[in-house]
Amino acid sequence: MNEPKKTEVLITVLTYPHPSRGYGELVCTAGITRDFEWVRLYPIDYRYLPRDRKFHKYQWIEVELADRGEGNDNRKESRKPNNSSIRLIGAPLDTNNKWQKREEIFRRMPVRTVNELRSLYESEKVSLGIVKPTEVIDLIVEDAEKDWKPEWQEIFDQFTLFGTPPKPLKKIPFKFSYVFKCADNEKPHKAMIEDWELGALYLGEESRLGTPEKAAASVKKKYLDELCSKTKDTHFYMGTTFPWNSWVCLGVYWPPVNPAREQRELW
Repeated sequence: MNEPKKTEVLITVLTYPHPSRGYGELVCTAGITRDFEWVRLYPIDYRYLPRDRKFHKYQWIEVELADRGEGNDNRKESRKPNNSSIRLIGAPLDTNNKWQKREEIFRRMPVRTVNELRSLYESEKVSLGIVKPTEVIDLIVEDAEKDWKPEWQEIFDQFTLFGTPPKPLKKIPFKFSYVFKCADNEKPHKAMIEDWELGALYLGEESRLGTPEKAAASVKKKYLDELCSKTKDTHFYMGTTFPWNSWVCLGVYWPPVNPAREQRELW
């Protein structure tokens, strides 16, 4: 394994926490470096980071990263972070002036189709990317297990961190998936949404509205009617799951449509 290298990363992806046999709990975390390259930070037990190291989406951090060098995760972007080295750099980038600060980074990154990403994974083990759907057809809500599997619950029961009990982690009882088309294929794709913000929205709406069904309907309305409306320039952050390497939606980038920028791109 190479020596860890201090790297500045703009965090763009945080997924809903999931149990881990090796680490108790993990959050898929990814972002863009100053060299405009994707990196995946794994493992990070995000909810247990101390306050002075707990970053947010669209915040720059400095962190020591090493090549994976172990296990079977051979995905191109995967790096092993030294969680104790995390240093926050300024506040998260705001959405003022049509998301200008975020746009300055985002627009430097390549945009692919799902088929292009699949091909890049086969040839180069590329496992992170941005997709711009040509049409978002639907958001499908499907029932999922209401409780964690017994083996995951056993992990929670046994897991301790510095002598403290694990923080409660509620299971989301639904799966949410986008159905959408890309420019190079009329056949729709279906991609499950793993976004932390979706999980947090669901939990908040369940508390506010009183039933899981009403909460799920509210999440669908937000993620379909608002984030994917004609007034938004919607893109999906896509990534592969491990070890199955199927492509899922890790998050949504949804700035307002900017006619001036779109006109410049046509020149």
